[in-house]
Parts: sequence; C-alpha cells; structure tokens
Amino acid sequence: MTNTALTRSLLALRLGVFIVMLMWTLDKFFNPSHTDAVFSNFYGIENVPANTFTVLACLQLLVVLAFVSGSFRRLSYGLILIMHGISTLSSWRQYLAPFDHLLFFAAWPMLAACLALYWLREEDNLLSVDGWRNVNKEH
Repeated sequence: MTNTALTRSLLALRLGVFIVMLMWTLDKFFNPSHTDAVFSNFYGIENVPANTFTVLACLQLLVVLAFVSGSFRRLSYGLILIMHGISTLSSWRQYLAPFDHLLFFAAWPMLAACLALYWLREEDNLLSVDGWRNVNKEH
C-alpha cells in the first residue's frame, strides 16, 4: 500500500468513526432522557442529573473535535478507543441474543477501526493538525 493510500484510508476511518461519535455526543445534548436510559441499562448508573449529561457532552465534544482534526492524537485517539471500547463491552448482554440485537454487532468493526487508528496514529497525517505540525517541524 502506498503512503497516499494509507493516509487516505486512515482519514476515511477517522471520518467514519467521527460521524458515529458526533451523533452519540449530540444525543447527550438533545436527548438527555435517552442518555439516562443508556447509563441505567448498560452501565448500571441511575438518577444522574440532566446537567451532568450536558457537562459530559461538552467534554466528549472536545475529544471528538480533537479526534477529527487529528489533534493530540495519542490522547484523543486513545480516549475515542476507550469510550467506544467501554460502550462495546458494556453491551455484552445484547451479544447473547445476537439475532435480536444484530445492530450491536456493528460496534466491533468500529472498535477495530478505533484500534487501527490508535496504532497507526503517527501515519494519519492527511487533514491532521498533528500531521501538519510534524511537517512544519521537519522544514
């Protein structure tokens, strides 16, 4: 694979993961009752004040924006991997009845994409702030 093909592939993965993470973040802002149900059903955390979800959404939005821009890659890619990993693993009950919850299995290829992006973060330079910084340091 050429370097151009690799960087384009990593950008495609980053944008795909970004879309999902952005929608999950926006859901916290616009539908806190759904977020409350998710926290209760999947994480066993109940009676969370709604403003807590707004704070979490703000923090998550900062991470998601850093991730999509390729900024602070070790931290932002790592946090995206951790967030999605927790989400994927916390859904373990859905995997016990796979044909009732097929959509949950889409989390696994996305988790693989997050892991690949983390492992290859130094190569993910196309439309990346950190990639741009590295090029400017070299010149």
